[in-house]
Amino acid sequence: MSLEIERETSFRVSSDVPFLASLWIIGGVYIILILSLLIADASYSTPSHFLKALQSEEIRYAIKLSLVSCTMAAILSLWVAIPIGYLMSRYDFRGKIFFDAILDIPIVLPPLVIGLSLLILFQTPIGRAIESKVTITYGIPAVILAQFMVACAFAVRAMRVSFDQLDPRQEQVALTLGCNRNQAFWLVVLPEVRHGILTAATLAWSRSLGEFGPILIFAGATRMRTEVLPTTVFLELSIGNVEAAVAVSLLMVFAAMIVLVIVRIYGLKGAIKFNQ
Repeated sequence: MSLEIERETSFRVSSDVPFLASLWIIGGVYIILILSLLIADASYSTPSHFLKALQSEEIRYAIKLSLVSCTMAAILSLWVAIPIGYLMSRYDFRGKIFFDAILDIPIVLPPLVIGLSLLILFQTPIGRAIESKVTITYGIPAVILAQFMVACAFAVRAMRVSFDQLDPRQEQVALTLGCNRNQAFWLVVLPEVRHGILTAATLAWSRSLGEFGPILIFAGATRMRTEVLPTTVFLELSIGNVEAAVAVSLLMVFAAMIVLVIVRIYGLKGAIKFNQ
């Protein structure tokens, strides 16, 4: 009997080899392609290209504006994503599926369409009334708003997942001990999802860093005014300065890698804590 079981197990393992091998081959090819892209960029650029790019006043301005605008977009995204994520996770209401679909529109729309829609919005009477008080179109506020429109959708998804993973019984215990909803939210819920908040913030920041289409349409590509790092790559390529474009691209790659490390570390900590 044991011999038959051993043969059956051996046959099953040997029959699984082609299937597992195909999975590894497909995954390996894609990973090699990603690494090849990064290696190609790194091999094309040299430290002198980096130094030359950083000596450019326009590129330094683009770096500063990118840091400021991405941070502002991430903060605004959290400000919106936390309440929406909590609402979508904790409550059922009429039209929730429709509301949930609307929240995903910035994710599925082409970026250029988002930029064009923002531009048209500020040509309406309401948009013109806002523009009469504060200049937004083709200015720094337009950069932040364009980044926010896309990044916020990703932050909402991240926060909803975080709230879904949080056991609602902790909140119920706080309510039974005399806390109201507001107190339970600030004293119990938010501290428990702090890793999710950091993950949502880093995702929003990195998504903002990579935005190009909406910014190009809605804010323009004016140097020393609305130029951010993706716009810099476009402008440098347009004048044939490939070395500077690659150097700026590698800066964005390094920033994205740092963000990914933060998300992986704190996302893993949050998962371990949830399992405990």
